[in-house]
Amino acid sequence: MPGRSLGERGEEIAGELLRRRGYRILARNYRCPRGEIDLIARDRDVIVFVEVKGRGSGRFGSPLEAVTPRKRRRLAAAALHYLASCGLLRARTRFDVVGIRWGPGGAPEIALARDAFRLEE
Repeated sequence: MPGRSLGERGEEIAGELLRRRGYRILARNYRCPRGEIDLIARDRDVIVFVEVKGRGSGRFGSPLEAVTPRKRRRLAAAALHYLASCGLLRARTRFDVVGIRWGPGGAPEIALARDAFRLEE
């Protein structure tokens, strides 16, 4: 994927991983005044909001640790905006995180944290 940023490559890899696991991608890079959500998907009857985090090394912690409480609040606010705009406020929801660590030579190591945090947190 030459010419693409690591973030774009990471989101594409995450989308492929989710599709292979049976998710259906509903939206990419959903933006609203409250924040941004990398991927929104459906996993059976659950709407899943997915944050994709990449890291080049472990020096600053794992990609999954990079989803701070502040980031979680912004994701939750954007998720509520999406649900309200689609008339889905009563839908079952979940927040997943896809962590990608770019190894030597650019080979990605991918981890999926299902139900990484809850809306109430």
